[in-house]
Amino acid sequence: MKRVLVANRGEIALRIIRACHEEGLEAVAVYSAVDRLSPHVRAADHAVPIGPPSPTESYLNIPRLIEAAAASGADAVHPGYGFLSERAAFAEAVEAAELVWIGPPPAAIRAMGDKTEARRRMAAAGVPIVPGATAPVTDPDAALAMAREIGFPVMVKAAAGGGGKGMRVVREENELAGALATAASEAGKSFGDPSVYLERYIERPRHIEIQVLADAERTVHLGERECSIQRRHQKLVEEAPSVAVSEELREWMGASAVAAAEAVQYRGAGTCEFLLAADGSYYFLEMNTRIQVEHPVTELVYGVDLVREQLRIARGLPMRVPNVWLHPRGAAIECRITSEDPAQGFLPATGRIAYLRAPAGPGVRWDGGIEVGNEVTLYYDSMLAKLIVWAPDRPQAITRMARALDELVIVGLPTNQGFHRRLMADPAFQAGEIDIQLLERRPDLASPDADEAAVLHVAIAAALAEDERRRQRRPAVSADDARAGEWGRAARQEAVQ
Repeated sequence: MKRVLVANRGEIALRIIRACHEEGLEAVAVYSAVDRLSPHVRAADHAVPIGPPSPTESYLNIPRLIEAAAASGADAVHPGYGFLSERAAFAEAVEAAELVWIGPPPAAIRAMGDKTEARRRMAAAGVPIVPGATAPVTDPDAALAMAREIGFPVMVKAAAGGGGKGMRVVREENELAGALATAASEAGKSFGDPSVYLERYIERPRHIEIQVLADAERTVHLGERECSIQRRHQKLVEEAPSVAVSEELREWMGASAVAAAEAVQYRGAGTCEFLLAADGSYYFLEMNTRIQVEHPVTELVYGVDLVREQLRIARGLPMRVPNVWLHPRGAAIECRITSEDPAQGFLPATGRIAYLRAPAGPGVRWDGGIEVGNEVTLYYDSMLAKLIVWAPDRPQAITRMARALDELVIVGLPTNQGFHRRLMADPAFQAGEIDIQLLERRPDLASPDADEAAVLHVAIAAALAEDERRRQRRPAVSADDARAGEWGRAARQEAVQ
């Protein structure tokens, strides 16, 4: 394996490209028409255009991606997250083209992608699952009988889905038939499969996930991530470790995650998601057969580069994780910085990045996929970057994140930065008193303070003024420097072409 095609875009594509370079591998970027000037394109050793902006004609177009791999001389494909990363058909197409698939076996993707099949397998492996069906339901009368047996409230869930689509909470019997029809319709449109099933609805649980890593010889877990700060089942903030997970509970949940991975002969990096109830009981939710958006918090507290481990395992090498019981060190928090307006119900926003000042300093990591001049469109996910911090303990991590958020300046479109500021200052969050329904109970967290806009405008003005002062103090450019700059621009342009 010498050259890896990264079948993705944005910050995760840039993250993978950097890992490839650190592993001594070349990286190939792909880009749609609107991404031709994106940072990941210039960072790669080679770049291949794959079509119009629409994802179905570019990043979701399997034949074009396989053609791009052949045209660039790539011998492996890394899917990142989202797009085709959990499509068994893509993994099979990559392997059929005699390329290395940097991910789990297609059979594992397919087994865990079907939620009812995954529940059956987990139950057989002794992994606790939420009480409910292990097969799709279609008949309203049969569904009602099952719901009565499970006990209301119940959750109607898409069998092939995720991300909150095809899901409905049903609290009364007369709501069930309508919820089945609505969820099935949404699942069909979102995933091409209208199958739905029923499970018990757990009130106010925490969302805890366990990172697993598996090579040909062993499967290990790297502790938990707390992912309970969500909006409509979409994660906004993640942290590691969780204040709700004791050493003993971590061992139990970790063992369940390892059993889940071994049940499908898993390889590479994956994540088992669980619901943690207030009484300490936990239930398998699903397995994400890919690298997660929130993987950096695990990397920071366990000292493991998960993407480099993916690359090693795909080459048949053993993982570099020591064969001992690992303990988290310190605390890490990740805030997803999105082009959304919390005051408008988190509606996605578009615009051009006119100015960007990323945070820096001790314990701060900026995984961004944007720079000044980039156009943010509605074609793709609204996430612009991930802001991650590490500190010796959680209170210090919260303080550090608040400082980093104050340093961040993005001009050109609204973002959810203010929401994250308010969350870091919230007493309930600081005390760790959170669950997946916190934002439903606390709409004030999404409402800007009266003077927030004024404060933001002052911060932007100060950042722009400081930038102008630095430009004025910049020394004159020598002829040699000018030639070097021209050479660098020419090299980057050649890489893009």
